[in-house]
Amino acid sequence: MRLLAWQYHKKGMPVPKAAEIRAQAEAVVDQAHAIAKKRGKNVLSIMKQAATDFVNRPKP
Repeated sequence: MRLLAWQYHKKGMPVPKAAEIRAQAEAVVDQAHAIAKKRGKNVLSIMKQAATDFVNRPKP
């Protein structure tokens, strides 16, 4: 929820009410679990790999 609120703030958009952000966060988590299940992994391992890829990306 905090990440979504931060993204709204960063983009200069009004932050929705807590109930709406909660619903959006639940949808994101559900999507993450579906992707993880499809890939045969868990969400934490996918996030760790994404963080590693981000850190090791080529510098411009």
